[in-house]
Amino acid sequence: MAISDLRFPTSDLAFIFGLSLVPRKALTMSKIAVFPGSFDPITIGHVDLVNRALPLFDKIMVAVGVNTSKHYLFPLEQRLEWLRTVFADEPRVEVDYFERLTADYCNRIGARYLLRGLRNASDFDYEKTISQLNHIIGDGIETIFLISQPGYSHISSTIVREIIKGGGDASPFLPENLVIEPPVEGLND
Repeated sequence: MAISDLRFPTSDLAFIFGLSLVPRKALTMSKIAVFPGSFDPITIGHVDLVNRALPLFDKIMVAVGVNTSKHYLFPLEQRLEWLRTVFADEPRVEVDYFERLTADYCNRIGARYLLRGLRNASDFDYEKTISQLNHIIGDGIETIFLISQPGYSHISSTIVREIIKGGGDASPFLPENLVIEPPVEGLND
């Protein structure tokens, strides 16, 4: 049988490339990426990464992962509010939170991509392993890595948290429209 002998409903097919058939649904699916993290707090490095990734995706879901065994400096509600404030003017960025596995969250919202930033070789070694695991347990979820801009490669939420806890000025590392005060001791224990 020749390819010309095949009959397909036009509503189900958009293109025929050689012997590859591309369903219309595959052509209209949104490219959704999840940028997971604790964002405790959000930094200018995080914001730069999302802004640089926007041309690649139809929507980026900035999602706070909640790990009940981890101690956070700032409460979840505060971190979500900061993210909403920072990305308020970007309609293609949404803010959410999730518990349990990132891959399960991606599958639940229809995201096929994870967005991750790499500051150095140590980040790559760690993220490569997580990416491979997410690909397996997430039914083929792809991780897109963006290399940190040189001006941001020294910034991490961990270091910014330490500056804040020590009473220092963390404003050079935070988005301009945010003022982050040290939380009251014992508030998030």
